[in-house]
Amino acid sequence: MDNVKVSARKRAKKAAALSLTAVAALSLTLAGCGGSSGNNSSSTDNGAKASNSDASTNSASSNTGSGDSNSGGKVTIDFWFPWGGDFQKDFKKSVVDPFEQSHPNIKVNMTFVETTGQTQASDKLLTAIAGGNPPDVALFDRFLIGSWAAKGSLTDLKPYLDSSDDLKPDDYYPGLWAEVVYKDGVYGLPWGTDNRAMYYNKTLMKQAGLDPEKPPTTLQELDAMAEKIFKKGKNGKYDTIGFIPWMNQGFFYTQAWNWGGHWEDGEHNLTPNDPQNVKALQWMADYAKKYDIANLTSFSDAMGQTGMNPIWSGKVGFAFDGNWVLNDLAKYKPTFEWGVAPMPSAEGFPQVTWAGGWSYVVPKGSKHEKEAWEFLKYVAGHDGTLGYAKRPNAGNDITAMPAVNEELKLADNPNLKVFLDLMPTAFTRPVTPVGSFLWNETMRVQDLAIHGKGDPQALLDEVKKNVDAELAKLGG
Repeated sequence: MDNVKVSARKRAKKAAALSLTAVAALSLTLAGCGGSSGNNSSSTDNGAKASNSDASTNSASSNTGSGDSNSGGKVTIDFWFPWGGDFQKDFKKSVVDPFEQSHPNIKVNMTFVETTGQTQASDKLLTAIAGGNPPDVALFDRFLIGSWAAKGSLTDLKPYLDSSDDLKPDDYYPGLWAEVVYKDGVYGLPWGTDNRAMYYNKTLMKQAGLDPEKPPTTLQELDAMAEKIFKKGKNGKYDTIGFIPWMNQGFFYTQAWNWGGHWEDGEHNLTPNDPQNVKALQWMADYAKKYDIANLTSFSDAMGQTGMNPIWSGKVGFAFDGNWVLNDLAKYKPTFEWGVAPMPSAEGFPQVTWAGGWSYVVPKGSKHEKEAWEFLKYVAGHDGTLGYAKRPNAGNDITAMPAVNEELKLADNPNLKVFLDLMPTAFTRPVTPVGSFLWNETMRVQDLAIHGKGDPQALLDEVKKNVDAELAKLGG
């Protein structure tokens, strides 16, 4: 998501290319959660992750004492990050080096520490915190802040923030700031984001007799247009697909918001069985039944074999995905006409999006908390955010700071502008100790519903029961 991210970037955006069963299994990876745009995420740089894995393990295990003061009065802070590829080189040059120049008493030691399994969390980080020997700073999926803060694994930064003139909550998009706040504390600073919109194939629209300059704005319009694009070949398999609700970033989470649903109420009680959420899940199940889940899965599997995002195959009319997909253009150079527009919503509801992304946190037990805060202020503040965003391979990144995005003139790119315009009102997933549990539950019932193995209302009532029980276990 998100991320999702292991998270982030070219991201597990190949969701559509996976079979439905695989999509469910990789649910947390595909959240996008974690993730913002770009090309350095650990979720897609598996080769880089593998090549660095042994070195990072050794470096992480030898963390003891690395924060000790050096000769000359310098303090070394340890910074753990989960991204492979060129991230370390780019980040050091654009952020760490300028920070060290302006803070000659602080040195930053960067260490790659991979995430665990198909998640965007790191067991190594959790173990280091539990053992009293954590790094001073970590690059961390914002989606996980609620659950880690609830178990006391992160440092509350509010006292530092309250006494700082350098940063304020209004410097960030509202939804992103909400993700770093748990109860009365602030447990991270936002950094990098992404969101979702609709990619549409103008060429297929023309062929179907539709106006390519008028993409659907409601889900009802989308249904009608998509129906005209579905075409089968002689073998009975789909040659072209109008729309698959669960393809790419079309998770149940996404569709629930598009249907005007809510995942929590005004008092932050979780509401997975909100009436509009039920309608969204029923709508997804209806698509699976109408267009034949086996045939849709066969199409997705075929796309997966190509290694290409289905959007760029030229065989999909409409798909929901993130701003990071714009980075594919240099590679695939599509020959058909296409466009980007906000995702359609149910009639009577506004068009919306949801955002994922990353943050910087100070793990509980940091040996150099004050110096860590100085680093956080820089890296997640104006100068650090701008410095990294100006790197040559930034692609279609969106930063967490509106003012920086304006300074970079990102809106001059009309396709990226669609995503930027949605950011001020972007939803984010509930900040709760059971955030990951809820996400996995939604993926579980999504898979059951589209395979005709449960009534949406009953499935979501069960999710509500399960998440409440999980919260009770955690005392939250």
